[in-house]
Amino acid sequence: MTEEALINPELKAMVGQETDLPSIEAIDKTSIARYAYAISDPDPRYLDEDYARKTEHGGVVAPPTFVFDLIPASAELGDDGRDLTRIRLPGYRLARGGNEYQFFKLVRPGDAVNRKRKIIDVYEKESKKVGTIIFVVYDTTYTNQEGELLGINRETLMFFK
Repeated sequence: MTEEALINPELKAMVGQETDLPSIEAIDKTSIARYAYAISDPDPRYLDEDYARKTEHGGVVAPPTFVFDLIPASAELGDDGRDLTRIRLPGYRLARGGNEYQFFKLVRPGDAVNRKRKIIDVYEKESKKVGTIIFVVYDTTYTNQEGELLGINRETLMFFK
């Protein structure tokens, strides 16, 4: 650790804070089909209503990772106007340090996916190659319009000079 901590009080104060990122529109079959083709997964559960109706899902569902790739651009600010999703540290480069995904329920056509993002931890470590690295860890929880848990994404961001 360096002699002077790089994590300022404002950044430390973000730990535990949440931002609601509400849905802006319901998911439709076209979005699901485009996503399935984009990830090269033409499973008929994602594309064919007749086939999907006969499965345990009873209709079309989205691929499991679909929920984690939803980023409605106009919904990035929380209700209070603060943007906890885009932490800025001037003079630092940003890299993703990893993601841990938990899957609970598949997205279906008609679902309105809401997200809640919470800063879990902020800490720093020394690296022999790049010096001090600041780590920011947050959880994004995804629910549908019924409040049912769809998934959780724990993401770690790394800031370094």
